[in-house]
This record gives sequence, C-alpha cells and structure tokens, in this order.
Amino acid sequence: MGDLEYRLASSEIGRLLGDEDENVKISAAYAMAKIGSPDSLEVVRKAIVSNDQKVRANAALLLGKSGDRGALKFLYWALRHEDSDDKVRFQAAEAIARLGDERIYPKLWAMLISAYHDDRVFGVRAMGTLGTMEAKNALLTMLDDDVLEVRLAAAEQLGALGENAGEAEVLDVFRKNLLAGQGKDDVERVKVLTALAIGQICTEPVGRFLPSLLQDESKFVRLAAAKAVFECTMRD
Repeated sequence: MGDLEYRLASSEIGRLLGDEDENVKISAAYAMAKIGSPDSLEVVRKAIVSNDQKVRANAALLLGKSGDRGALKFLYWALRHEDSDDKVRFQAAEAIARLGDERIYPKLWAMLISAYHDDRVFGVRAMGTLGTMEAKNALLTMLDDDVLEVRLAAAEQLGALGENAGEAEVLDVFRKNLLAGQGKDDVERVKVLTALAIGQICTEPVGRFLPSLLQDESKFVRLAAAKAVFECTMRD
C-alpha cells in the first residue's frame, strides 16, 4: 500500500504502527511515510539498531526504498557494525546503492568476486540497483559466471537497465535444457529467476516462454511469470 501510495488505506495502516511485531510496525511506518507522513520514517531509522537481525535487515531494506539520503549514515552503521550478520550487511549495501551513493561500488564488487554464488547474486542485484555505467559494465562480466543462477540474475538486472545482453542466457535455459538433472527445488529457483529476467528483457524471443511458465506447477514460478507479464505489458 505504501509503494502504491494508496492514501485510502492510511487509517488501516496507521493502526499497525502499534503492532507487537516489530517487522510489521516498521513496514507500517514506511508505508505511512510514503503516503504523506514523512515523520513516520523515524520509526524505521530507530529500528536499524535493533538487536534482532531480521528487524535490522528489514529496516535497511525500507530505508533504501524510502529515497531518503539522510538515511545513509544509518545504513553505513549497519553495514560496518561488528554484530550485523551477512543478511544485514548485504541488505544495507543494496539500500545504499538504491540511494545512489557510488561509494558503495567497491563493496559491491567484492560481493561479485565472492567464492559463494549466493553472495554474487546479492552483489548482482545491488549493482543493478546502483545503476551506474560502471555498475552495468560489472554486470556484463557476470554473464560469464560459472553458475546459472548468477547469470540469470545478471540478465535480469541488465534488462532493468535497458541492456538485453542477457537474452541469450535466458534462451539457453530452454534451448540447451539446462534444467535437466536438477532437483525440484533447484528447478523451481531457476525458473523463478528466468521469469524475472524475462520480465526485464521483454523481447519477443524470451517472451514466448511465459505462457508455459504461467502454467507451471509451482506457484512461485507462476507468480514470477505473472509479474513478468505485467512488467512487459507496462513497458509496451
């Protein structure tokens, strides 16, 4: 509701500011800030120092989405604090990138060259959020990654930046049957990433695979495919 700036829901959202769940409370505060009560964002700023790592990570996410560059000092604190876990650090780095602070680039590059492919996926998404020419060039190098999931994430982010260089990576999933021999969970994860990439690339060759993804047995794949259809339709 906050992202949609749906002001008619303000009374319902306002009641959630008193929710016992801190994650619900900060989400409500973010939503209220988006629909016309900017002072509500102070609730989110205070939550960045929570001892609950999930709350801290969610607060970082919301501060990044808020567009408030005044939140950078809180995000850098979360990024550098010794008791922040990896999820908090990754989320803080992405939030800083979302706010357009190019000083975060070296940190994102370090994520791209991590030995762990999950870290590289986080780095890819954050680079896409940063969106600079330097970030785009870094994403282009990730199309050569050894791990399919990283390549698909890079294809999605490049598509969001208006670069369709990752189209071939999406097509290879189907043309080269890259899902063969993978377990059910791995297949689902790859299909979701493929659908999300299609939603940003939106060319006719990749779009032809959306109907089958919309009928997939996995609801997560269907939702990702539906999101892709919506995004391509909005682009048209």
